[in-house]
Amino acid sequence: MKFARRVFLAAGIYGILILPPQYFMEDKVGRDFPPAITHPEFFYGFIGVALAWQVFFFIIARDPGRYRLGMLPAILEKVGFGGAAVVLYLQGRLSTTTLAAGVADLILAALFLLAYRSLPPDPAQAPR
Repeated sequence: MKFARRVFLAAGIYGILILPPQYFMEDKVGRDFPPAITHPEFFYGFIGVALAWQVFFFIIARDPGRYRLGMLPAILEKVGFGGAAVVLYLQGRLSTTTLAAGVADLILAALFLLAYRSLPPDPAQAPR
């Protein structure tokens, strides 16, 4: 239980630290990684959805046994970006910097899976 709490709390804190500054980086992203962003709704939508997930990570951290099944979509959320980042990098369509963020998500996905597997399926059996 402690492992799951720590993993999800750390993931939530990490996300809250790195995501909000991106709201102010649209122009910089366009300059550093041309071409400029042509569909800002995807850019800002990604950040907003990712921030919502951080809130859910905090909820899971409060009671991992109760929210164990919520860890499965959390794993998919991390694999969704991390997997895409690896594929795009291998196609020569993504920077190394962005690949690093994707790999960080894949590491979190693996930790989420370990946390999921560390808990019993029945919340009543979970140690407190």
